[in-house]
Amino acid sequence: MAQVQQPSIADTRGAQMFPTLGVADIARVARFGRFRRYSQGEWVVRAGDAGMGMTLILSGEITVSQRDSLGHVTPIHRHGPGGFLGEVGQLSGRPSFIDAIAETEVEAVEVSPPQLRALLIAEADLGERLTRAFILRRVGLIEAGASGATLIGRAKAAPVMRLRSFLGRNGYPHQQLEPDQNDDAKALADQYMTEGVQMLVICPGGDVLIDPTDEEVARCMGIVDMRERPELYDVAIVGAGPAGLSAAVYAASEGLSVLVMDCRSFGGQAGASSRIENYLGFPTGISGQALAGRAFVQAQKFGADMLIPAKVTEMSCERHGEDDELRLALEDGRTVRARTAVIATGARYRRPDLDALARFEGRGVWYWASPIEARICSRQTVVIVGGGNSAGQAAVFLANHAAKVIMLVRGPGLAATMSRYLIDRIQGTANIELLAHQELCELEGGDALEAVCWRDRRNGQQRRLALQHLFMFIGAEPETGLISQCGLELDQAGFIITGRACACPLSQYKPELLESSIPGVFAVGDVRSGSVKRVGGAIGEGAQVVASIHQYLARQDAERAERTSPAAVARATV
Repeated sequence: MAQVQQPSIADTRGAQMFPTLGVADIARVARFGRFRRYSQGEWVVRAGDAGMGMTLILSGEITVSQRDSLGHVTPIHRHGPGGFLGEVGQLSGRPSFIDAIAETEVEAVEVSPPQLRALLIAEADLGERLTRAFILRRVGLIEAGASGATLIGRAKAAPVMRLRSFLGRNGYPHQQLEPDQNDDAKALADQYMTEGVQMLVICPGGDVLIDPTDEEVARCMGIVDMRERPELYDVAIVGAGPAGLSAAVYAASEGLSVLVMDCRSFGGQAGASSRIENYLGFPTGISGQALAGRAFVQAQKFGADMLIPAKVTEMSCERHGEDDELRLALEDGRTVRARTAVIATGARYRRPDLDALARFEGRGVWYWASPIEARICSRQTVVIVGGGNSAGQAAVFLANHAAKVIMLVRGPGLAATMSRYLIDRIQGTANIELLAHQELCELEGGDALEAVCWRDRRNGQQRRLALQHLFMFIGAEPETGLISQCGLELDQAGFIITGRACACPLSQYKPELLESSIPGVFAVGDVRSGSVKRVGGAIGEGAQVVASIHQYLARQDAERAERTSPAAVARATV
């Protein structure tokens, strides 16, 4: 039976992807841009060029196409008067994923990224339509997969899956080709894939990378932003999970200058959730990646500066200079300056003490359940370890793909650790089996996972099952390495203590609810001691912390004004 071709996003939502603006809307856009002319045949933008912002056509026509790293060109759309070029990457001036060429003489209005952000805020109804078009265009690029990098290797190979997860969670288009199913891929594999090589990556510029790291691919695709940032930010946010993104949206929307940094991607652990159904305003649920993606765009719309991926290795909590600034060191040697800092680093996945665990990570042992993992375990038996909401969401999601899902929990059941709606869903899913009082005891396999052994904690009875996929959701440990030299107060488990629970030996006043023992350093989300470890709670804390930041900055400004007042200067002189 022939497989039915699913309609593309352009088929179902083409009118929203490529709207035509009327005369009134064109006039509103023109206020924020500058006039440009293009000759027939002139390039408007090439893939890989720095982001142009938005180009609105007044007269003439521009053809947009996407070109993959193997040189294949696919037409996307032909824009006429009232049409416009741009997608979400242009909000921050990231490299273009498309080629655009003037088919005729063209008159246009070019709106730079900063002015585009100002337009989206100032013109709310028009901004909504433009933002929707930008988001849908990025979705279309990802769906087509022709722009960006080309990955050549087996779909189930660990390096391929790792890199696809990295690019997917950052919202970057790419395609994956099997060496024996595509002539171009086979030719390159024959040339470069010597013994032991599992993956090639062809960059948009044509460079070939052999078994590269995520960072190497990010650099070749222009994802890594290497610009120096000498400015002093009002707030530096470390971590782009729900709490960090929430803080960025609310702080930037209230006029604070914001920099967000994350070592891997936006979304954090929540970004790997297949469906979140208990978040306010989404009665039918929303995937963690979709929720985080919307927040990521929203923060940029309000002017937040995103530096992802970028790893913060250390934060100096001593105040420096006339502005009493904090300094954050990046792994690449750059330094960021900020008046306040929000630690939203979340927690890293907890790993059980099993000898072979590290060997099978990425080779059958997974800490998230995305569509990529779901495809490779189709019609197979999988085991999930854990009894929290993340484990429940993964079980329900994977049950739609796997033949059977076995859940192992250490306790007597799920009631104490999981939301009721997920428990009901699990109980109502025929191919999910829940086993209580169980713990892993051994993993077996060669180059990849082949079998899992677990034991009953009540009687020691063991069971061994041959399988290829094990999903771990057994909690997390706080990610606080960057503040290890700061002297922030931590609880016994290593989470950051905030508010009135602080002893605060370094502070002259009792901190706000989300403020740490060091004034001006805040903690939100999973990394904070006492947080509820839920997406809704993290987003709420991210919003709440902004009020405390304003209070701290106002107090700091008042103290600086007092120190520099004529009376204070006179007293110091005497």
